[in-house]
Amino acid sequence: MALDPTEPNKAPAAGQASAFPRHEQTFPTLTPGEIARMGRFGEIKRYRDGEKLFETGKPGPGMFVVLSGHVAISQRDGLGHITPVIDQGPGQFLAEIGQLSGRVALVDGHAEGDVETLLIAPERLRALLVAEADLGERIMRALILRRVSLIQGGVGGPVLIGPSTSSGVIRLQSFLTRNGVPHHLLDPERDHDATELIARYSPSHSDWPLVVTVDGAVLRNPQESELARALGMIGGPAGKTIYDTAIVGCGPAGLATAVYAASEGLSVVILDARAFGGQAGASARIENYLGFPTGISGQALAGRAFTQAQKFGADIMIPMSVKALDCARTDGAFALELDGGETLRARSVVVASGARYRRPEIESLEQFEGRGVWYWASPIEARLCADQEVVLVGGGNSAGQAAVFLSGHARKVHMVIRGGGLGASMSRYLIERIEATPNIELVFNSEVVGLEGTEFSLGRVRYRSRLSGEEASFEIGNLFLFAGADPATGWLDGCGVTLDRAGFVVTGAQSDQNKGRVVPGLETSIPGVFAVGDVRSGSVKRVGGAIGEGAQVVAALHGFLGDMGRVAAL
Repeated sequence: MALDPTEPNKAPAAGQASAFPRHEQTFPTLTPGEIARMGRFGEIKRYRDGEKLFETGKPGPGMFVVLSGHVAISQRDGLGHITPVIDQGPGQFLAEIGQLSGRVALVDGHAEGDVETLLIAPERLRALLVAEADLGERIMRALILRRVSLIQGGVGGPVLIGPSTSSGVIRLQSFLTRNGVPHHLLDPERDHDATELIARYSPSHSDWPLVVTVDGAVLRNPQESELARALGMIGGPAGKTIYDTAIVGCGPAGLATAVYAASEGLSVVILDARAFGGQAGASARIENYLGFPTGISGQALAGRAFTQAQKFGADIMIPMSVKALDCARTDGAFALELDGGETLRARSVVVASGARYRRPEIESLEQFEGRGVWYWASPIEARLCADQEVVLVGGGNSAGQAAVFLSGHARKVHMVIRGGGLGASMSRYLIERIEATPNIELVFNSEVVGLEGTEFSLGRVRYRSRLSGEEASFEIGNLFLFAGADPATGWLDGCGVTLDRAGFVVTGAQSDQNKGRVVPGLETSIPGVFAVGDVRSGSVKRVGGAIGEGAQVVAALHGFLGDMGRVAAL
């Protein structure tokens, strides 16, 4: 198993160092002593010249440490294009962040000559990261940087084919980007490969976009769940597994719960219908979160927490919708009905499903959703409104962050606010930022009332003064809505969980069912079901508050599960 110190590492190929600005951190070389410490976590595997160690689109077996020989890493897309990434030799390791949870490989790796490796399976890799803190830090940093490099490389992964302004293209680009899946887009107006595929498959307008997966399968305008299954994104054990806790919602509150619960030894599964990060994941910059004086994007903050949850062994199922919760506990476990008819069982449940941006009463709103009407502001939407005027509705922190972000791309941002000021609903630092931004115009005491345009795109936004009743309009093609939020609690119907008048989950002593008994502050009216974050009645609706509640609820989970164990032992 010893590393062969006589066989030198091949130098990075021309351009490789420049392709990876933090090359030494992305592809570190381990010492013989470090590899010796890793030996107890893996087993020796040998490969002959040309043999594949792992393959794009198929579950990866774990992390390989190269003891002798060399392995060529390359990216491959659905059109058969192969792009060399790097050659790795003795002392280097082969893996990226997906190998923490046994997800499909995003690259190909084949032996160049005879190769001897130490293979560390995903569950043993997680044990290594925890047991060997200093070494684990170096490995974790490399795994994260490798995924970032794959995403930024613009090659490999599924290929989206369609006009860059197509609502279907934007929908799937947003889904893949927020889930950290490498992909790239071919526009038929500019790309020869796209033109050939279009001629072959003759798609109609409703087929946009075409998606070509790495195995060559072609999907026509797939839903996110269909695409996720085709890409092998949905992980986590099924069948008869009973988890200690199931967390529904992968926003800041759900992620915090997963990290703290899994790190303390509970078996955890976390589910979300779309992507990790929730509403916070779409925030361009969060500047009032403790420990980040220069700010951090919601995507970056959520991505770090998502990686931590995997490090500690939480099973993650995204995208996966929970349709209903059965609280009967006939066998001592709650039953969650999943999209597709499957059932997942857990001894306790944490409701962290958050809130979704409200759809205001605006004439023709549904017609233009995805065709100029957006409920978040990411770089994908910002690209569509470059050097154009846009309208943004809302007066809270999310609206303020979006307005500031869009002002760096759009010619002008018209910010429509129902009230007469921002002080009651927005942090002071954001108000000052908005007031200092010359291309943000504040339109107070007004509301959007109607939309007009063509079959394919928005063209005009009508708004009305709430003081005079007079109507006016903006000739614009993009409207951003941040007009409050409604709780995502429909899946709790029939379970007996008490909701307030607005549909948020009531917890602790607020619940009439809890009167006269001592209950944890985050427990709902159903023992063993807890609620955290934006979905909870009375929560502060801030990222810091959501994360704090996610950490706090773990103590209550331990108490409930401990009581269950004592009862079962009697």
